[in-house]
Amino acid sequence: MMASSYNAKDEDGHITVSGAGGGTLRSKKPENTAFKQQRLPAWQPILTAGTVLPAFFIIGLIFIPIGIGLYVTSNNIKEFEIDYTGLDMSSPCFNCSQSFSWNSSRPCTCTVPFFLEQPYESNVFMYYGLSNFYQNHRRYVKSRDDSQLNGNLRSLTDPSKECDPYAYLNTKPVAPCGAIANSMFNDTLELIYHDPNGTKVQIPLTATGIAWWTDKHVKFRNPGGSSTNLTAVFQGTTKPVSWHRPVYELDPDPENNGFINEDFIVWMRTAALPTFRKLYRIIQKRNNMVPTLPRGNYTLDVVYNYPVRSFEGRKRMILSTISWMGGKNPFLGIAYITVGSVCFFLGIVLLVIHHKYGNRNNSADISN
Repeated sequence: MMASSYNAKDEDGHITVSGAGGGTLRSKKPENTAFKQQRLPAWQPILTAGTVLPAFFIIGLIFIPIGIGLYVTSNNIKEFEIDYTGLDMSSPCFNCSQSFSWNSSRPCTCTVPFFLEQPYESNVFMYYGLSNFYQNHRRYVKSRDDSQLNGNLRSLTDPSKECDPYAYLNTKPVAPCGAIANSMFNDTLELIYHDPNGTKVQIPLTATGIAWWTDKHVKFRNPGGSSTNLTAVFQGTTKPVSWHRPVYELDPDPENNGFINEDFIVWMRTAALPTFRKLYRIIQKRNNMVPTLPRGNYTLDVVYNYPVRSFEGRKRMILSTISWMGGKNPFLGIAYITVGSVCFFLGIVLLVIHHKYGNRNNSADISN
């Protein structure tokens, strides 16, 4: 004769199965709660002409003015670009581009004249640009030692393996190590203005404030702090193979020397695309009555240290102002205008369809 059994619920809502033998089995059925039994209230929007059409028109009416504002603002930003790679025989930098290589011990100099059609009234940002340089390569991006760059003394003498083959040179540890640091941009650019009287005026360039604050004060540190003797700290290390001077001689200013040099910090923030620009200097407005860069003749004096022929690259100098939205970038305005126009057009199309077919009583015709 089979032993009798019965079911009961415990405090948690689980079902227990008991028998005459005294055994109790707990059921695997989920708890009897709204969440586990999928009885929670749900909201399922019903798309009707009364909700879809206003949404399309509202999006269009909001996005189109915003896009026009962004596009006009971007076009009002003044920008001047000059290529000084020296690929053409008529270029002033042609001889430098042909004869210079990574192992050149003596830099080459060239002067590129140009003319500014419009004066620059506010602060001017001076960039250098490179083309066909893939800073986004996986091995290149990983080829650095962040612990070393943050001032860790142990990493200074024992670089990370990620830096190979730029970790050691002649058994000495390289500081800073890695492919990113080794390929640092090191052209020197100077801007000369030729006033109508024939006088040459060198434009003052500010080298501080070009790096992100978090990079300058958090991610990059000199071993022992910036107040220590950097020559003694870096003793026993060597410079990267492509550098002309060690890291502790990048700048005479101790607040901008070593690993906290802002030119070095800007270069170490890798670019996402093969054609990019990086901030080089800032030309600050000094007198409200005088343009920062007057209209007229200029020359760009270049100390040609950085070869680009090996990777078929190009070099350029860019002068640009900024606005509340940053630098010149028409894409964002075009994107807003495009999305707004598409939504507005779809709203009109759906409105015509609704006006033509929406009043029919036959639901089958409406669905069709």
